[in-house]
Amino acid sequence: MGLGSTGLINIFLSLIFISISWWAIQCFRLDLFVKDYKSAQVKALQILLSIALGHGVARFFMDYLGWSMMLKQLFMS
Repeated sequence: MGLGSTGLINIFLSLIFISISWWAIQCFRLDLFVKDYKSAQVKALQILLSIALGHGVARFFMDYLGWSMMLKQLFMS
C-alpha cells in the first residue's frame, strides 16, 4: 500500500470516527456539569472532546491496520 493511499485511509478513518464521537457525545447530559449549556464554550468543548476521542479511536484502527499489514512479513522468506 502506498503512502498516498495510506494517508487517504487515515484521513477518512479520522473523519468517520470524529463524526461518530460527535454523535455519541450528544447523548451526554452536559447541562449537569456546565453553567450555560447553550453557550459557545460548551459547543467548543463538545467539538474538542469529539476530536480527541475520534482521533484516539482512529489511531487505534490505523495502528491495527498497520500491524495486520506487517503480519504478511512472517510468511515471507
